[in-house]
Amino acid sequence: MPAAPQPQAIFISPQQVIRDLLFIGVGSFLCAMAINGILIPQHFATGGISGISLVIHRQFPALSLQWIYLAINLPLFALAWMAVGRRFFFYSAIGALALTLALALIHIPINLDNKMLNALLAGLLIGSGAGISLRSSGSQGGVDILSIMLLKRFSISLGATILTTNVVVLLLVSYYFSLEALLYTLVVIYTSSKVVSVVVTGLSQRKTVFIISPQWQRIADEILKDIKRGVTIIKGQGGYTGNEEHILYAVITLAEIGQLKRLVQSIDPNAFVVISDTLEVMNYRIGNQPHW
Repeated sequence: MPAAPQPQAIFISPQQVIRDLLFIGVGSFLCAMAINGILIPQHFATGGISGISLVIHRQFPALSLQWIYLAINLPLFALAWMAVGRRFFFYSAIGALALTLALALIHIPINLDNKMLNALLAGLLIGSGAGISLRSSGSQGGVDILSIMLLKRFSISLGATILTTNVVVLLLVSYYFSLEALLYTLVVIYTSSKVVSVVVTGLSQRKTVFIISPQWQRIADEILKDIKRGVTIIKGQGGYTGNEEHILYAVITLAEIGQLKRLVQSIDPNAFVVISDTLEVMNYRIGNQPHW
């Protein structure tokens, strides 16, 4: 019988723990600054668990926003434990507590003259904060847990899940806000969802490259030697000429695109090169699969 799988280790190294806690702390600070400094004073709504918490807080001011947020998050942690893993559960619990504490302590007034600028800044801060927290081994709870589950199981992007879920919640709570506030909130949600994807993906975005050139052997050798990426040689045939072709296939990082283009240009300026985005790559050297 195969050996039973070992439980996921919560702590990898002291350096990793310090890094994760630092990311969670910075992310919580930025989100709390946006919520207490912009969303509440400007009477904007927001999506996800924060949006529901804000509505409850407006209806029952005696209930603290941070404790409402924590209470609603509790059932989601069972999903984090079952669907993602012990490490993600543990650090997400820390993330939710850190955001709760930050909401109680961080009250930095931000009052720009233009409401649109307020909405854009709030989206940038929330997206950056949530993205930085997701760069750790956990999250801030709430919609982040759902987005990680869908990413791991169905490869649905973080930004898509966050945007869709937040818009649905926004529609549910629309009764409590003016149309103007809802429209500005859409700006906040859209901006934050895009920023989250950028912060989490960053330079780890992978690119697929196809190269067709008579100098395919030289190009393949240089990719292996200089960029140190694997190359697959696919035999093909030109549809018009009928000539046999050799197609080079490789997966590189976003940061390596410039180096690859210069390399190909120096060997064959007339080479046919196609570079496209990838959704997810799994491999011990070039993979960008989630770390949760």
